[in-house]
Amino acid sequence: MTLGACTGVLLVLYSPFPLVVNIAIAFLFAGISLLFTRASLFPMISACVLPVLLKTESWVYPVSVFVMTLIILVIQRWMEHLGLREKITYEAPERHWRADSLRWIYLMITVFAVASLAIYTSNFYFILPPLLVAYVEFVNSRAGFRNRPVLTVLLLGSGSLVGTLFQLIGYYYLGLSETLVAFFIFIVLFTLFEWLGKFFAPVGAMALIPMLLPKETLPWLPLQASIGALLFITMGLVFFQQCYKWSRARLIYCLIPHYLISRLKRNGKKRNDSSV
Repeated sequence: MTLGACTGVLLVLYSPFPLVVNIAIAFLFAGISLLFTRASLFPMISACVLPVLLKTESWVYPVSVFVMTLIILVIQRWMEHLGLREKITYEAPERHWRADSLRWIYLMITVFAVASLAIYTSNFYFILPPLLVAYVEFVNSRAGFRNRPVLTVLLLGSGSLVGTLFQLIGYYYLGLSETLVAFFIFIVLFTLFEWLGKFFAPVGAMALIPMLLPKETLPWLPLQASIGALLFITMGLVFFQQCYKWSRARLIYCLIPHYLISRLKRNGKKRNDSSV
């Protein structure tokens, strides 16, 4: 994570290339690092790309990434020690050099295409780092939200909307501190995750992004983020899952948010039972 953050800052400080190329380089560096270490730490992509997108030149950023990562590790060990969290033994996945390398090359090409569209149309929020992380997770993961593309897009768009509303109303209008705004954002998100019974980390990152952006750009953030999410998830379905080869029944099933509908029906049934 820290190495990725340092790489992003170095690109901003010393790279002679335009923004779209620097984003591609940052993404490629993160991909190569994850490929050679056989790691699934996809948030490293965000740590590497974010300073490039925001043109961050301060070394405070890598230091902050290091401190935050260290805090997370310490809290995780502490929770495992208290029995609040099950200890997980990491097993490196089997390496398939050709297939994995081709996958990352295809990922970089598609990211470069969306980055070009975003930059040359001035819709920079199409390529917010949490969207890149969600895209890579959607392509690489065999579980979670891979089979729920519509729900994934809805959650990413909702995360950006929640973060934007709390930043505009809480911070700029009511004058609340950023810490308090972040606290309320997490309450809403954790309530949503608990209700769904699923946790998707990029949504949390997406909700915090508005705290880093200028006020005048925030009203457009949820729309651009939703379009970006739709672009990336669609590319994941077409280029990697090859949904055009699916049967019509499977395609319809995949595009209908059954999981979300089932949760709504289940909660409605509980309310009806409690009122009887």
